[in-house]
Amino acid sequence: MGMKNSYLAMKTDAAVASDLIDSDLKEIGVAAKKLANHAIMLGGLGFGTTFFKWLASFAAIYLLILDRTNWRTNMLTTLLIPYIFLSLPSLIFGWFRGDFGKWLSLIAVIIRLFFPKHFPDWLEAPAALVLLIVVAPSLFADTIRGDWIGTLICLVIGCYLLQEHIRASGGFRNSFTKANGISNTIGIILLLVYPVWALILHFI
Repeated sequence: MGMKNSYLAMKTDAAVASDLIDSDLKEIGVAAKKLANHAIMLGGLGFGTTFFKWLASFAAIYLLILDRTNWRTNMLTTLLIPYIFLSLPSLIFGWFRGDFGKWLSLIAVIIRLFFPKHFPDWLEAPAALVLLIVVAPSLFADTIRGDWIGTLICLVIGCYLLQEHIRASGGFRNSFTKANGISNTIGIILLLVYPVWALILHFI
């Protein structure tokens, strides 16, 4: 009798735990729906595009900085330069395209030409990005950047970097288990979120 009562008590506890988990999952679902509704209220689907654009730009900058430190990877991080150029939010892009970016470019060119020993290798990619933003014709800076063509280019770059990163890591599983693989993989996946979202919104 005692064993039977103990079994019934355990079964009851398991049922209660299961009900609590189901209740928590329902609450999470309700919270997610509320978050989506609030996002739509804040600016509709365009808010999501803007958010993912900022996220993708910072992810690309993070990967660029990561590869220019001692944690070098086998990724072709040069492709991050056109990706950042095409995905950089208009606020920051306009800032660098103005006098601030011109002064930075001038200083970088002077140091690179006359004081090459004081120009570290890890500054070459950021300097190239600023130069690209400053000198790019309006066809690229205004038309392609704000069009679905630029978004498609970002998607192609993201897919290529992910494929190369997985290959360099020795497989999809290793890209999530190696010491520096997780951060790189997550960063590259974030590069894909913005163009996929933007293209879906463009064509629906």
